[in-house]
Amino acid sequence: MKKWNINFFKHRKIYFAFSITMIALMLVGSVMFGVDLDIQFKGGALITYSYTGDLDQTEFQQSVESVLGQKVSLQKSTDIATGTQRFVVSLPTSEGLNADKQAELATALDEKYKDNNLATASISVVNPTIGKEFLVKSLTAVAFASLLMVVYISLRFKKIGGWAAGITAVIALIHDLLMVFAVFVLFRISINANFIAICLTILGYSLNDTIVIYDRVRENKRVYGDSMPIEQLMNLSLNQSFTRSLMTSITTASAMTIVSIIAMMYNVTSILSFSFPMIIGMISGCYSSLCIATMLWVMWQKKKEA
Repeated sequence: MKKWNINFFKHRKIYFAFSITMIALMLVGSVMFGVDLDIQFKGGALITYSYTGDLDQTEFQQSVESVLGQKVSLQKSTDIATGTQRFVVSLPTSEGLNADKQAELATALDEKYKDNNLATASISVVNPTIGKEFLVKSLTAVAFASLLMVVYISLRFKKIGGWAAGITAVIALIHDLLMVFAVFVLFRISINANFIAICLTILGYSLNDTIVIYDRVRENKRVYGDSMPIEQLMNLSLNQSFTRSLMTSITTASAMTIVSIIAMMYNVTSILSFSFPMIIGMISGCYSSLCIATMLWVMWQKKKEA
């Protein structure tokens, strides 16, 4: 296995400048483009239609919009087991979709696409109040998970400054979540349940990477004690962990890349909106573990020594 000799600590200002720039771009993008919440969080209606034969997606979307008098988003899907083709219409509205409007839409579509055996497979209406409650509970779950991680790392790494290790690890996690959020904002992906699932997954993934490095620091601390300056100790630990962190991230990101390519080929946006941000989250997790959490920890320790 190759032995690395990278002076990570020497370039810490470059890492911080890069991360701050990315976060600033994300904030500017959020202000300029806005944050698009999915129906799950802001309320609205989801209508699923099954059909046979060929239907033009754009034309079908325009037909729905002309009846409802507002913009909708349309997703095409195919049931692999039965071969049934479906269109899922997303209608973001705080007023829901009443029975009369549903009937009017069904009549208009039946008449226009009578040769395609069009049928309403399901209708789901999400109340805006329930959507907001769901969003708050989801974010609370992410915050609570982060708090537990601080406590866990602080207890596990008491010998190398427990609270410093815990807090710097969580700062890196927040950095990763912001990177994932930036992907949703900049690529105009609606914030939905996938976002929460990705956040919780990245929390665990990135934390594991950071713990491996802190574990190495603890072992080296036991061997070298105070004879080795703290920045050299960290550089040594990072170089010893670098190959493992890099290969783990490349392997998992490669798997997600294949999933993303297949999702793009078959236009399965629900999977793509999960796999693509996951790739960015994994890359960010590896980067923050190596270049953010550890650098902050070293700076914390040096300040204590001063």
